[in-house]
Amino acid sequence: MPSSRPKQLDSPLVPKFIKAMSEINVWLYRRTGGRVGGKWRVGAGFRNPVPTLLLEHRGRKSGKEFTVPLLFLRDGDDLVVVASQGGLAKNPQWYHNLLARPDTTVQIGRESLPVHARLAGDAEREQLWPKLVELYADFDTYQSWTERRIPVFILEPRTP
Repeated sequence: MPSSRPKQLDSPLVPKFIKAMSEINVWLYRRTGGRVGGKWRVGAGFRNPVPTLLLEHRGRKSGKEFTVPLLFLRDGDDLVVVASQGGLAKNPQWYHNLLARPDTTVQIGRESLPVHARLAGDAEREQLWPKLVELYADFDTYQSWTERRIPVFILEPRTP
């Protein structure tokens, strides 16, 4: 385990807290069309708010629909998201669900967009990581807190 990792991250309450805050963010985002919840203003985002989208994903086992708020980077026509989960040891649930069912939808503001998710290859990730850290410096901190290589997804536009 990385030595700089805060011990509090290993509390069983952390994933529950992340889930609760995500649900509140989704609720506010949907009701305001992204006016509230559409910019991440925590940590490195305090001085430079980061755009947030809502990612829909279907449980690979349950089939249940889920929605999570994620910071995103525009890269041409593509959207790029990071499965950081705040530097926790495991990948988030949505990571596994996107691998199983990559065709999904995102909401940016009031607009709903169909996308195809794919995991960035090593070369793509290397190219995108500096841009992601420029967008939100805490991504580098999260990477230093975990032994896993934090995955990056590219969300490509698709026709419905």
